[in-house]
Amino acid sequence: MCGIAGFLTKGYSELSTEHLLAMGDAIAHRGPDAHGEYLDDHVGLCHRRLSILDLSAAGNQPMYSASGDIAIVFNGEIYNFLTLKAELEANGATFVSGTDTEVILHLYEREGSACLSKLNGMFAFAIWDKNKKSLFIARDRIGKKPLYYLDYQGKFAFASEIKSLLTLPDTPKDIRLDAVHDFFAYQYVPDPKSIFQHIHKLPPGHYMTIENGIKTITEYWDVSFAKTSDKSEAELKAQLKTLAEACTERRMISDVPLGAFLSGGVDSSGVVAMMAKSSSTPVKTCTIAFGDKKYNEAEFAQSVAALYKTEHHEYLMHQNVAETLEHIVSFFDEPFADPSLVPTFFVSELARQAVTVAIAGDGGDEVFAGYEKYSTDDIENRLREKFPKWMRHRLFPKLARSFAKIEAPVIGTIARKAKSLFSSLSVSPEMGFYITNSQMEDRQWQQLARPDVQEKLGSYHPSKLTLDAYHKADGPDHLSKILYTDMKTYLPGGILVKVDRMSMANSLEVRAPILDKEMLEFAATVPSSMKFKNGEKKHLLKEAFKDYLPDDILYRKKMGFSVPLASWFRHEIKPIANKYLIKSPVGLPQIFNMHIVEQYWQQHQNESADHSAILWSMLMFEMWWQRYVGK
Repeated sequence: MCGIAGFLTKGYSELSTEHLLAMGDAIAHRGPDAHGEYLDDHVGLCHRRLSILDLSAAGNQPMYSASGDIAIVFNGEIYNFLTLKAELEANGATFVSGTDTEVILHLYEREGSACLSKLNGMFAFAIWDKNKKSLFIARDRIGKKPLYYLDYQGKFAFASEIKSLLTLPDTPKDIRLDAVHDFFAYQYVPDPKSIFQHIHKLPPGHYMTIENGIKTITEYWDVSFAKTSDKSEAELKAQLKTLAEACTERRMISDVPLGAFLSGGVDSSGVVAMMAKSSSTPVKTCTIAFGDKKYNEAEFAQSVAALYKTEHHEYLMHQNVAETLEHIVSFFDEPFADPSLVPTFFVSELARQAVTVAIAGDGGDEVFAGYEKYSTDDIENRLREKFPKWMRHRLFPKLARSFAKIEAPVIGTIARKAKSLFSSLSVSPEMGFYITNSQMEDRQWQQLARPDVQEKLGSYHPSKLTLDAYHKADGPDHLSKILYTDMKTYLPGGILVKVDRMSMANSLEVRAPILDKEMLEFAATVPSSMKFKNGEKKHLLKEAFKDYLPDDILYRKKMGFSVPLASWFRHEIKPIANKYLIKSPVGLPQIFNMHIVEQYWQQHQNESADHSAILWSMLMFEMWWQRYVGK
């Protein structure tokens, strides 16, 4: 994995190689092994390399076609590159390196944008064609690799991370208010927006061409749930097991040390088991442990490690969170508030001490319905069908408002759940899915947000993201539609951003077999009844892993990568949180009524309420603002 960046010289006529070097330096953590730059009268390209395949200088980038007319900068891995290379060689292509980058270059030379249909991997790349004077940039199907672009007053630039774009002269930092609202609702800024008005994300499964000053964005892939398999459960289980093994094995190609994240959950444990089957040496595994047993999964990871005789490494998270929090958060150049970013950083740091590539179980919950929220959604939909429409629309909103007024510590927790339930039941299933999973309720936003901010936002509501994805889904039932929604929103905007930034902060490449193109397309054909069966989440995947894992791993209660946020705010990170939220905030006062923020802080400190989730989002926003917008 690497970092890429570049610009079109039109609008940037004063830029030089020094500017390309600065763009690369901003993302040097993504590729500390080598760098390269290319500049002509039309385009500038830069690359930061994390050497994985063909460690020689032949793998350095930018890489050029034999004629020198086409140049590429590439971030990612193409897992079927050896097969593609053999096909190309059979048709007369010659290679000077052992890299997947050169395969993309040859494919694009022969097939243009159609090359994307043949690539199975995670990627973001840019190709400059000197003859056509065209720039082609593309992003992988599910959004494993990031790609941002600046499009402002005739200027165009792109990069793996926003921080590269901010090194360019006169890059505007106008804040996008609807993205701010999105962030507090979802804990991330969704594609194709960024937090900055004039910087955007190229959505997953899309490519962009710029030729003769005309910019075109095209979707080249989307996952379809329209065709449901009629195979038996036994047949689908066998097919899934074979496919999972193949997807894992193809991710084990590397010229540098390789290992795995192991949480002790179903997905990572299954991946480690399949790696062990394919490896002639012990698999290196890494896990994070917590002192609080409520959050600690280390014993389950130890069990799987012992079962497969892995070389196991464990890191205990304790009081050093506060000492490193500012450093960790600095790698996010737009607000991001999934609290598991902290343990993800530490497990990446631990893994990097032993390996350069780690294989992970990311995607199992979104692809095969593993989250508890799918159980909650199922219960809500069953209840929704039991009450007449008039009651849900007239009575339930009043009940929700009544429960919202209860703030007592113990009763308040029950009241919040009741409020969420009645709010969800009063609306459509898709809007109910948004309400259940939103991180900030409408009443909280209306209470916190300054009047002028709310006025500027007008009728905008963050639920639009969820509803648009849900209504685009072509699945036959509600579960397939919300799985599609998560695969198009939460997965690329939340999970994959977290893993990319925290692993790349440690110059570590992370690969995810369950997010293989073939796996995604297969899973979309599996009937919903085999993913979520009689209340059992991830049913078919667990069945497929039964030959590998014991029942106490497969069927234990899911814990997730959680952290003790409520306690952190009262103890470990209280001083630094107090500094950013109360003593010297800069960004929050632009958005929120600070006297309400202070109320939330005091109520949390005196334990009359648990506001840890919202306070964490505020803290992440303020820390981001002070680093990237200014004081």
